[in-house]
Amino acid sequence: MTQSVPPGELRRLGDRAFLIGVVGAAAGRVLAQALRRELDEGGDIEVVCGFASVAVVLTDRDADLEPVEAAAGRVMAALDGPAADDGPPPGRLVTVPCAFDGPDLAEVAARVGCTTDQVVGLLTERLLTVAVLGFSPGFAYLDGLPEELLSVPRCARPRPVVPAGSVALANGHAAVYPTASPGGWQLVGRTGVTLFSPEAPPYALLAPGDRVRLTVAGAGDPVDPAPVRVAAWSPPATARLVLEVVTPGLRAVVQDGGRRGVAAVGVPCAGPADPVSFALANRLVGNAEGSGTIEVTGGGARLRGAAPSHVAVVGAAPEVRVDGVAVPAGQVLPLSDGHVLEVGPVGRGCRTYVSVAGGLVGPAAFGSSASDELCGLGAGPLVAGQLLYAGPWSPPLGDHVAAGAPSDVAAGGAPLVLRVVPGPHPEWFEPAALERLGGGVFVVEGDSNRVGLRLRAESHAITLRRPLQDGELDSQGVVTGAVQVPPGGEPVILMPDHATLGGYPVLAVVVSADHGLLGQCAPGTRVRLVPIGHDEARAAWRARRRAVEGAVIGHYPVAAG
Repeated sequence: MTQSVPPGELRRLGDRAFLIGVVGAAAGRVLAQALRRELDEGGDIEVVCGFASVAVVLTDRDADLEPVEAAAGRVMAALDGPAADDGPPPGRLVTVPCAFDGPDLAEVAARVGCTTDQVVGLLTERLLTVAVLGFSPGFAYLDGLPEELLSVPRCARPRPVVPAGSVALANGHAAVYPTASPGGWQLVGRTGVTLFSPEAPPYALLAPGDRVRLTVAGAGDPVDPAPVRVAAWSPPATARLVLEVVTPGLRAVVQDGGRRGVAAVGVPCAGPADPVSFALANRLVGNAEGSGTIEVTGGGARLRGAAPSHVAVVGAAPEVRVDGVAVPAGQVLPLSDGHVLEVGPVGRGCRTYVSVAGGLVGPAAFGSSASDELCGLGAGPLVAGQLLYAGPWSPPLGDHVAAGAPSDVAAGGAPLVLRVVPGPHPEWFEPAALERLGGGVFVVEGDSNRVGLRLRAESHAITLRRPLQDGELDSQGVVTGAVQVPPGGEPVILMPDHATLGGYPVLAVVVSADHGLLGQCAPGTRVRLVPIGHDEARAAWRARRRAVEGAVIGHYPVAAG
């Protein structure tokens, strides 16, 4: 891997994050611990270690980067620079018994010129060290492989699902997949050791700096993970049954404000793809910021009232009906027991938010009911017959969203404009790459989702990356809106369910003020990525915040009860 940020240098990663270069993963652990002590107050800041960098991400959208950057500089000075690569004392020693019978073991052995028994011997002969956590919850990148195994590449074609407990090799590291997930590493074995559980801190068995010994499992060692037990959820005593799902449509999930404070163990934030429509839906029905809503993708959802309630439907200009009668979107609607709310075809964009006074409540992981498409946290897509509960509510309610409010996605044939600030990796791109990015029109591909939007240049390929001969980027913390450019040259914009670490260089980052528009980019949407400066990005966020705060008009005439 090639280091992207020189040791001791600080580089902006969008308008709410920055990267600090360090001399290695151990030095990153030292810096991250110091930064958390200095900065992490109230869970408003995430600190994520990469292989040769530390990412500091502001989760409070109203916070300013400058004071946090200044504080990080003071921490660096106190450490006398980017720190040496000796790091803190070694962590715990964790033994992981394995059955070495993976489907790729023979291929790995042939590639490195060994027998399968010799590969097993190489894997078990020395201690490995947890360099960083990322990619998925509890996924530990293990350093210290013997030289013979350092050249094992990723699979030519990633598997759609890698079983939990799989022991794997790729790109100079070993790892164990904590949960079932897509993956492209070479599978050489399996273990029954539980590496991740959302039930109690510290959630991940392994932590950066821990030493790991892989062993050949004995007769009494489990080598198959225990079945995942989904704890039964009962609504709290204060909750009210409010809705029954008749049909969920293309995809409908519960989203609240997302997860905070767990990126360091590989857990994505999740939360709404369009935070603006989400916020307006909650404001309309008087909910607290971040309350649970239904995120409906593409329309087609039908919900039956299970008790008198007040709902609102915001975003993507959908056709809305109650018992077949057309009603306005963006307005508080009374819903009686047995009445059916239909969120029909969307007029523009792709995502609509259905809020209920009191906010939807449900099973939580890490303090959030958000459903995460990358690693499966949360209740997942709604199904027919599912019952939904809301918390207690009280007036006042809003009445409607003003015309021209920031939830509106422009209609017509013109490309959607997403403003971007420069990314942290200019040396990985052609000198005029950012200008070329801004001058082109891209189309959102059909395989895009809440993890990332895949873009294709509309008319002709746009050359962005420089040809490099010395490897790939060191994996490092990434953020929603990061415009990554893989070797093929087609950009990918990260969405809320993205992995906490990324290994592709970032040319630009969509500004926070435009994340609502980003969340409305359906497949086929034509977009332009227009570069602006950081001062303009900050001003744009303040303007967007003021617009949201002033968008809800009037009060719905109801009484509590």
